[in-house]
Amino acid sequence: MEMDSQGGMERQVDFVERLYRNHYYGAWLRTGASLFMWAFAFGAYRLQLIKYNNIAGISASVLFLILMNPVILWILRRPKSNRASNLFSLVTNLIEVIAYTAIIYFLGGIRAFWMSPIYVVLINYIGIVGQKKTPFIVATFCGVVAVLMVSMEYVGILPCQDPIPNLFLPGHYQATIVITVAVYLQIVALVSAYIGALLRKSRRKLREKNTELENSNRKLALAGQVLEEAHQELEMRVEERTADLVKTNKKLEAEIKDRKRMEEALRASEDKLVRSKKMESLGLLAGGVAHDLNNILSGIVSYPELLLMDLPPDSNLREPLSTIKDSGYRAAAVIQDLLTIARGVATTKEPVNLNNLIRNYLNSPEFRKLEQLHSSVTFKTDLDTELLNIIGSHVHVRKVVMNLVINAAEAVDSGGNVTISTMNRYIDKPIAGYDDVTIGEYAVLAVSDDGSGISPDDLSRIFEPFYTKKIMGLSGTGLGLAVVWNVVQDHRGYIDVTSDKNGTTIESYFQITRDEMLDEGLFQPIDDLMGRGETILVIDDEKNQREISSRILNRLGYISKAVSSGEEAVEYLKENFVDLLLLDMIMDPGINCHETYERIVKIHPSQKALIVSGFAETDKVKGTQKLGAGEYLKKPLTLERLGLAVKRELGK
Repeated sequence: MEMDSQGGMERQVDFVERLYRNHYYGAWLRTGASLFMWAFAFGAYRLQLIKYNNIAGISASVLFLILMNPVILWILRRPKSNRASNLFSLVTNLIEVIAYTAIIYFLGGIRAFWMSPIYVVLINYIGIVGQKKTPFIVATFCGVVAVLMVSMEYVGILPCQDPIPNLFLPGHYQATIVITVAVYLQIVALVSAYIGALLRKSRRKLREKNTELENSNRKLALAGQVLEEAHQELEMRVEERTADLVKTNKKLEAEIKDRKRMEEALRASEDKLVRSKKMESLGLLAGGVAHDLNNILSGIVSYPELLLMDLPPDSNLREPLSTIKDSGYRAAAVIQDLLTIARGVATTKEPVNLNNLIRNYLNSPEFRKLEQLHSSVTFKTDLDTELLNIIGSHVHVRKVVMNLVINAAEAVDSGGNVTISTMNRYIDKPIAGYDDVTIGEYAVLAVSDDGSGISPDDLSRIFEPFYTKKIMGLSGTGLGLAVVWNVVQDHRGYIDVTSDKNGTTIESYFQITRDEMLDEGLFQPIDDLMGRGETILVIDDEKNQREISSRILNRLGYISKAVSSGEEAVEYLKENFVDLLLLDMIMDPGINCHETYERIVKIHPSQKALIVSGFAETDKVKGTQKLGAGEYLKKPLTLERLGLAVKRELGK
């Protein structure tokens, strides 16, 4: 039904699609026209203008026109070729002509040809959408069908459908009507073909224009695509450049952070170096005098102890001698403070209970003197009854308690409260001032005051040696908190300081131990320390120290021999045998204790020995102990400590 001069150039699917679309719209038009004619005929039947057989024939024709629509559309969906589809479309139009002619015929025979405009509508529709020769074919077919219908009615083959049979038209009238209708239809076909040609021409121009527009659109789309690709490439380059800049910026930030960390680390190293130099200088100072002072103090401590053993209980000399002995201990404690600051103190760590240590200090003469000095200060305690023991040096931890209490009392000298408390605490995160801590259980010693607090500038320096806001020599030496810091560090603990306008709290963390605490302050009976005449060789370069050690050993029932150098000891032992050596760590001039003992064990491989000194437990001492030497005793010696050590070593 549809194939213009340009149709052969189109793809089959496009042609079939247009043909199907035209018949789809034609089906709706055909259905509407058929129903209109049926409604018109039904009205005429109700007015008794036509008979029943007339309305029956019209109904059958209308039903045929409606039912043919789905069949036509179904067939057009399955064409074999464009030519076959076009031929089927034409046949469909011719069948439609026959059906419309049947409607006209059943409506009133020859007299009903006033309804020939139905043909006109069909011819015009075909002329607009079909080929230019199709309207003439349909018009001619309409005329042929009309002639056949009239002729068959005229000769009697078809029954006359004229509702007024008495008004029968003669043959020449009927021929005139048919010829007039046929000519009229040809004129309509001519006009329809002309209009269709114009429409096809316009459509072709529109199609060409549309093709040009599509080409232009494609070019624009291509240009847009190129532009989009260029835009994307530009964005990609911008993103890459931005990423590079971000990466460079992050690298610069990382370098700046690294540089800041390095600068901070350098400052920290410089601070540590300055402090190290301070400690080194102090260590040299303490080390230079420790040996001589300890030897001097040995006489002050040891001789009163020996004299007290020989005096009767009611002697008037007991109290002065006890005072001399206590003074010697306090002098030794001062030296130990210096050695603690220098981190060179020799400490023996054992289970210690902070609560017992605090109670011992609060009952000591030192604390009573502190209370008298700061009479306006109220001292309170809050001690955990289930406090766990720590592993540490009784003497040095006691110094921590004493120095913290003194520092807190001086902070509230005009009146206030100082609270000493203990508690168990589990640490699983860093403490202020430490990058890392050992996770575990700790016993905490906390000393608090309600003074005015410590300024931020001072807070960062309070543990430095000799740093004090008090008047040096009158109310402080600047060593108290430095001793606290070094003792806690030496015990692998931590210190946490919090301070504001309402007061200051210093918490010291000590690692706990599950070991039972040794009996403190238990007096060792002199009979348990007595020897059985074993021979002990005292090796010391100081005559005074040799005499003190010999007197203590003789008092305990041992036979003492003494030499002044390591060389003399080696020569003596080449010819003699002793049960035990009491070996001084440093002897000047001459060989030291390590070399002395190393030579002696070559002579007597199982020779027992004790090492004595006031210095730190150095690698030389540990090396000597690896060779077989026993305990390390720090000066000044006491009868009980020396007696216990000798007993333990001889009992091995």
